[in-house]
Formats: sequence, C-alpha cells, structure tokens
Amino acid sequence: MFRHTKLLQFEAKPEKPDAAYARKLQELIGGAYGEMTVTMQYLFQGWNCRIEGKYKDLIMDTATEEIGHVEMLATMVARLLEGAPATVMAEAVQDPVTAAVIGGMDPQQAIIAGGGALPNNSQGVPWNGAYIVASGNLLADFRANAAAEAQGRLQTARLYNMTDDPGVRSMLQFNLARDTVHQKQWLAAIEELEEDGLETPIAPSALFDEEDQVHNNTVWRLSDGHDGSKGGWSSGPDGIEYLKDPRPLGGPGTAPKPDPALYGTYEPVRDAMGTMKGKAKEVKNRLTGKNR
Repeated sequence: MFRHTKLLQFEAKPEKPDAAYARKLQELIGGAYGEMTVTMQYLFQGWNCRIEGKYKDLIMDTATEEIGHVEMLATMVARLLEGAPATVMAEAVQDPVTAAVIGGMDPQQAIIAGGGALPNNSQGVPWNGAYIVASGNLLADFRANAAAEAQGRLQTARLYNMTDDPGVRSMLQFNLARDTVHQKQWLAAIEELEEDGLETPIAPSALFDEEDQVHNNTVWRLSDGHDGSKGGWSSGPDGIEYLKDPRPLGGPGTAPKPDPALYGTYEPVRDAMGTMKGKAKEVKNRLTGKNR
C-alpha cells in the first residue's frame, strides 16, 4: 500500500519562471538516469526481492523516496513554466507557441501537459521501462544502483551549474545530497551482502568450476595503449594476468550459405581448378546465354 502525503520532501520554488530551464530539468525526470528510472528500478527490485528484512526494507524505503523526487521535479517544472508560453519571449514575437519554441521550451509541455512536466527526457523522448535493472540478484542490482545514482548525481551537478536561480539551486543541493547518500548506502549494502555470506565479489557466485579455467584471469591488450598492465589489477598475488600479445582463438567468422529464397549474395562454390559448380554455374550460363 502506498499513501501520498500532500507535502514535498523538499521545497521546489524557483525565484522566477524559466521555460528553457524547465525543458533541461526534464532530463532528471524522464531521462535514462532520471528519477523515474531509479523509482521503477528500486520498486521492481523490492517487489522481486526474495528475502524479507533489512535489504528489502532498504530498497523499498529508497524506492518510495524516489517517487517523492519525481513529484518535486514535476512541481519545479510546472512552476518554472508559470506564464509560459505567453511571456517567455520578447514582445516582438506575437505567437506564444512560437515564442516558447524559440525560447527553448518543449512545446509538448504546453500542448500536451498544459504547462506541466512530462514523463520525458530533455529532448522530449518518452521514458522507457527498458532503462531499469531488476535482476533478482541483489549484488548485481546494488552495483547497478550505485552506478545509476552516480550518473544521476553527475547530471544533477551539471544542471546545477546551468542556473543561478536560488530556489532551483536549493532543491538541487538537496537532490545532490540524497544522491550522495544513496551511493554510499548501495556501496555499503554490497559489502554487507558479502559479510552476511549471501554473495561473493563475483555475481553470480556459481559455475566457477565450469567456466574456462584458462581465460578467467586474463586481460587482453587489444588497443594501442601500453599502460593497461600498470594498473593495480595486474599486480599482487591475486593479480590479473595482462596478455600483451593475445592471439585469436577462433576461425573466420563467415556466415553460412543463405537460404536461396532470401537472395543473399554469396561466393559460388568452386572446384580445385577454379571452376564454378552446380547451381551457380547453371545460373551464370543461363544469364550469359551459353546454354543456347
């Protein structure tokens, strides 16, 4: 059961409207690393979690908080759009929608949302459920969560530097702080999963005996760079072996002969003398008229 409280988690009041910035802020709502993504990612991770207790509670606590972050951002967008598109541009531009477009506003915010936020990114692309990660493996999911919070905080930091509105900045300062603690909590939860004996550093903790034992501890140098072997991952008793001159292990990646009905181009089969055989030869003779 979810219950909505008619109070924002943090205030979302800009000092003045800014339709162009409202469009930019859409990225934090419906972008690949926006609040809708982490909301649905954490909700599905929580709903799919098979262990009751601290891990599931942490996931659901954070998921529910992220719903509130979507609400905060949607409220901020609506307030940034106040008066738009009518007053967003100079008086010389008479048509309000044209003025809004020229001024950088997403016209869909006016046409579809009536001056409000949309479940889209800053380019107007709708949010996509394929953005989320909810595998059922808590170690893999928590690592994805830490990465999502890092990307979200990065974009929030960039947007923070794109405005000087004190009201917007105040809300983004709060969002930055929450992204910081969420990164910390997922990293701590990863360590605790290992301490509790639920997972090991590699996910999933299975099939180690079945995997290729020759290639489970090597890095292949496949770029022109020469410094890959200088990293800490290539030193110490458990260091990864760095192969400086790796060789291909497979044969040519040639696709098989296509189905004739698909009319794919392929090289005709030739005998030892270089003469075309069978159907290919018949087709060539028919086209050149040699059978006449």
